[in-house]
Amino acid sequence: MWQHLSFRTQLFLPLGVSFLAALVMGGVLLQSFATGQLADENESGRHSTRAVAAALNNTLRASDNPRQTLDAFAHSLDTSSDIQFRAVQAGPASSPTDGLRKPHSVPQWFVDLLAVPDMDATSPVTIDGKHVGDLVFVPDLSADLFEKWIGFLALTSLVIVLMATTGTIAYVFAGSAMRPLQYLGQGLTRMRRGDYTVPIPVGGPPEIRQSCEEANALAATLAQLSQDNRDLLHRLVSLQDDERRDLARELHDELGPLLFSIRAGTIALIEASPPVGHLGNAAQEVLQSVEALQQTNRRILDRLRPLYIEELGLEASVQTLLRNFRKQAPHVGLTATVDPDLNGIDGPLAQTVYRVIQEALTNVLRHAAARNAHVQAIRAGETLVIEISDDGGGFPEGNVFGRGLTGMHERARALSGSLSLLRANERTYVRCRLPVETTRDEPAQG
Repeated sequence: MWQHLSFRTQLFLPLGVSFLAALVMGGVLLQSFATGQLADENESGRHSTRAVAAALNNTLRASDNPRQTLDAFAHSLDTSSDIQFRAVQAGPASSPTDGLRKPHSVPQWFVDLLAVPDMDATSPVTIDGKHVGDLVFVPDLSADLFEKWIGFLALTSLVIVLMATTGTIAYVFAGSAMRPLQYLGQGLTRMRRGDYTVPIPVGGPPEIRQSCEEANALAATLAQLSQDNRDLLHRLVSLQDDERRDLARELHDELGPLLFSIRAGTIALIEASPPVGHLGNAAQEVLQSVEALQQTNRRILDRLRPLYIEELGLEASVQTLLRNFRKQAPHVGLTATVDPDLNGIDGPLAQTVYRVIQEALTNVLRHAAARNAHVQAIRAGETLVIEISDDGGGFPEGNVFGRGLTGMHERARALSGSLSLLRANERTYVRCRLPVETTRDEPAQG
């Protein structure tokens, strides 16, 4: 639980407990020493009371009228005197502190806290051997109790002032130390998310300043490495596109004419002579195989290098891709939202958009067993948003990206974009975000 408390709470809680413990300890010490001190300070008064009682008893024994002498002595005592006469008829005091005099400014709970001891200064007065009363020592504790009360208030005030002062200093110190640490934590979070552009403010104690400076230096290094990585990926993607273009040209220029020649020759052979036995069937099979090879060649050419992008534009190329998918998979209900502004995009960015949609639809057809799919490709300001979703079975756990989507992810990273795959509401989503401005001045590949 302690680990979940904030830094200020972890700092203030021990301080508050320490000050409260100091206040309680001060009260305990005050009670311990004040009780004995009060008893020692009034010890002389108790001896005086016993001496006066002894002298009064001697006087009463020698007096012809002891009752009159006793009454005269009792009236001679001032009410403010520490020695008072209490007749037997008055009865004993109910508690040792009932007769004590204390100032009104001292609360009773404080007097009870001090535990004023029993002074035990009651001396009997007798006449003719009969107990008629007592001389009682009633000390005036006003000054002593007031002194102890003032000392207790001073101790409490000192503890409160120290708590307030220490708390203020700790609060200011914690704020000055925590603020740079918060900046450092926010900066590390941005770095973890791939944002290295915003520097971390340098401040606070020297140790924290050094950490902030090191974090900024690390951010600069990571930014350079990230840029180098994007440049490398961009170069790899460009090389792949070049290889695809060369291979597509070879298939188109070399294999295409050969297949056309075989198809034309086979048709001429079929038309020149009537089919005889198995020879006619073999010629028809060759013709069908050649036509299948031509269709396969066209599909391979489309996957290697879609010529529609350069000739028709990105939006028309995507629409053609969607039409071909509907013909190839009529059992899948495909809907689409394609922004017409995509025709203003070309080069590697256009090829990446086309490849992402193509690869995602291929996965829907091969692996998803979906009944419905939706393609969205829109331009929002300086960002292209591509999303392909389907209601199929989803992707296996722990296998987020396959080989095809891994290549698309590398293409997106090369263009400072992102590609993600997620499952929500029983649908699988492939989402790609690509910045337009980073590739606006890029030369078109091929």
